[in-house]
Amino acid sequence: MEIVYRCCCGIDVHKESVTACVLWAEDGQQRREQKRKFSTFTRDLLAMADWLRDCGVTHIVMESTGVYWKPVWHILEGQFQLLLVNAQHVKAIPRRKTDRRDSAWLAQLLQHGLVRGSFIPPEPIRELRDLTRYRVTLAQECNRIANRIQKVLEDANLKLASVATDPLGASGRAMLKAIILGESDVTKLAEMARGLLRRKIPQLQLALEGKVTSHHRFL
Repeated sequence: MEIVYRCCCGIDVHKESVTACVLWAEDGQQRREQKRKFSTFTRDLLAMADWLRDCGVTHIVMESTGVYWKPVWHILEGQFQLLLVNAQHVKAIPRRKTDRRDSAWLAQLLQHGLVRGSFIPPEPIRELRDLTRYRVTLAQECNRIANRIQKVLEDANLKLASVATDPLGASGRAMLKAIILGESDVTKLAEMARGLLRRKIPQLQLALEGKVTSHHRFL
C-alpha cells in the first residue's frame, strides 16, 4: 500500500486524556511506532506538541469527539498539518476495533491517505460562528422566560398582554416590579404606563385587576 506520509501521528482524544501514536515509515515499507499518553491539562498538551515536533511529525489526525478535540486542536494548530475526521467515517472502515489501538489505527489510515478531513474554517470564522450561535441561544432563552412570565400572569388573571403590545417593555416591567413588591392598587399600577400606553390607562386598570398571591409574586 502506498505510503503518503513518512512521519505522522494519530491522536485518540478523551475528556481527561489523549493518546498520541507516532508512526514512521522506514525502508521496505516497515513501520515503527511510539505511543504516549498525556492528560488534557494545557501544560501536558504543550508537552505533547513538543514531543511530536521532536519526533519529526508533519501530519496529525484526530476524531471529532464532542467538544474535547477543540483544546487539542487549538494547541497544535499552526504547528502541524491537522485533519479532523468524522468518527462515523472511521468506524465504517473495516478493522479490529479496540480502544487501545485507536490512535495507532488513525495514524495508519492517515499514513496511507485513507481518511478524509472535515472542513475546519479559519479562526475568525469559528469565532463568528460561536457568537451567532450564542446569540440564537440567548434569544431562545429570552422567549422561554417571557413565556414563563406570561403563564404566571395568566394564572393570576392579570391581562397585561391583552392591553400592552409589549408586556415586558419599560411600562410592563415597572408594573411587574411594583406587583412583586406588593402593590395592588390598580390605579397606581396603571399610572406607571409610559408613552402611547398612557392612552390605555382605563383598559390597564381593568387588566391589572387580578388575584395575585404571594406565590405568584415569588414566581
